[in-house]
Amino acid sequence: MGQEGPPGRPELTVVREGTETGKPDGPEKPERDEGPEPLVLLLSGPNLNLLGQRQPEIYGRDNLADHVSRASMAAGQYGLAVEHVQSDYEGALVEAVHGARGRAVAVVINPGALTHYAWSLHDALAAFEGPVIELHLTNPGRREPWRHRSVVTPVATGVIAGFGGDGYRLAIEAVAAILRASRR
Repeated sequence: MGQEGPPGRPELTVVREGTETGKPDGPEKPERDEGPEPLVLLLSGPNLNLLGQRQPEIYGRDNLADHVSRASMAAGQYGLAVEHVQSDYEGALVEAVHGARGRAVAVVINPGALTHYAWSLHDALAAFEGPVIELHLTNPGRREPWRHRSVVTPVATGVIAGFGGDGYRLAIEAVAAILRASRR
């Protein structure tokens, strides 16, 4: 008998960094007296689970876990934690954004192909009150014409594109800078 109903929801992968002993390289973590580290939701869209295998000449040889680790390490340096969700289903990413409201301080999203047509994701991100950073390994503006339009960009605080895996670190640095500026 086949599976009935829609595919199951993806499991959340919660990655918390910055708890190791010793001083981390880079910026010092802010002093915090109470509560957990502020959470950044990192979203990965369709086919990003195939990074490292799918078109490495375009997307590089690092896999998704490498990129998530890079973001988590950067987050730990700023006193932030990362929760990562990857899904090939638009609805699962929309639900993750809804679940982040009132819980996460920012969203970093590499929407993959959803960049170009996912209006429900656009609307969910528009309802999120914190910073939203749109992230792409490549620069869509230098690729095929159909990739030039993003439905995420109008609701994003900023876009980081074309820096390969370093974009994950840069996205977290952007979040940290925005949060720091908002406290002034």
